[in-house]
Amino acid sequence: MTALYRLQREADLTKRNTFGVPARAPWLLEVNDLSTLGEALDLPQLRGLPLLMLGGGSNLLFAGDAPGAVLALGASALAVVADEGERVRVRAEAGANWHALVMWSLDQGLCGLENLALIPGSVGAAPIQNIGAYGVEVGDRIVAVEAWDRQAGSRVRLDREACAFGYRDSAFKRDPERWIVTAVEFELLRPRTPTEAPLRLDYAGIGEELAAAGVQAPSARDVAGAVIRIRQRKLPDPARIGNAGSFFKNPIVTVELAETLRAEHPRLPVFPGDAEPNRKLSAAWLIDACGWKGARRGDAGVSDAHALVLVNHGAASGTQLLELARAIAASVHERFGVALEPEPRVIGARW
Repeated sequence: MTALYRLQREADLTKRNTFGVPARAPWLLEVNDLSTLGEALDLPQLRGLPLLMLGGGSNLLFAGDAPGAVLALGASALAVVADEGERVRVRAEAGANWHALVMWSLDQGLCGLENLALIPGSVGAAPIQNIGAYGVEVGDRIVAVEAWDRQAGSRVRLDREACAFGYRDSAFKRDPERWIVTAVEFELLRPRTPTEAPLRLDYAGIGEELAAAGVQAPSARDVAGAVIRIRQRKLPDPARIGNAGSFFKNPIVTVELAETLRAEHPRLPVFPGDAEPNRKLSAAWLIDACGWKGARRGDAGVSDAHALVLVNHGAASGTQLLELARAIAASVHERFGVALEPEPRVIGARW
């Protein structure tokens, strides 16, 4: 029988982060039953300690040890909670694997998450980062987030507006000491036939990938398959080489700066920003233009397949990866006047 929760002292976190860098925590609390979360958090050993929420370990970089306790949620149930025929609400507990949720939703005949296939990490991390790919952000599909409010010491349910989603941002990311995401509720669609699904096909090569596969009337599963193939070609598998996926956010800049840079660099990809009159630039293009793709400093490096991905070739420390990231950001700022920010949360150091 699985324990409702378990407390471990002096925990090794090396295998709990996808960079695979060495890190430890004074205490690791694993909670497998969400109904016991309040009780577990009140354990005397944890009182007064900082608390770090740890999902699949793909949304952070340990540049030092965890400063206090680390919480890992094991609850991973997936369920349909409301079915109106065309519109279906799905609830996923925080410990569920994100890609497993995407594939499960397709098995239920649902669409809406297919562009987000193969993103590493857990369901609980998805709203915190407001993960996104191929023209879709998870906040677009979320109805509500269930969380533990550490200030109030109680469970809460926040609707989409209260989550305050932004580009790779949310209320949970801005106040990590307060919120513990425990479950997420999504609204997905069930098309009458697989080829009648309202699909997002106009972004980053999905249409070309489907055409190359000979798919003329794609379903949501076809789109997921295309996204998976693209990601497998471009992004290294964390099981083979340590990485956290895209390390830098695509920078948001004024339309004036975007137009100036585009005039000087006609091949620079420019996309609509989070709001008018902003524009979003391709961080990968900027980094590649500065010569960083495939670069290596010791065991800390940049993937030779995708300039956005920092990799651990074996024995890199989190500090070495952070120093490399800072050097990349400095060179981009010097050449283009654009500031880069990391997607993962940096633990043990300031960016």
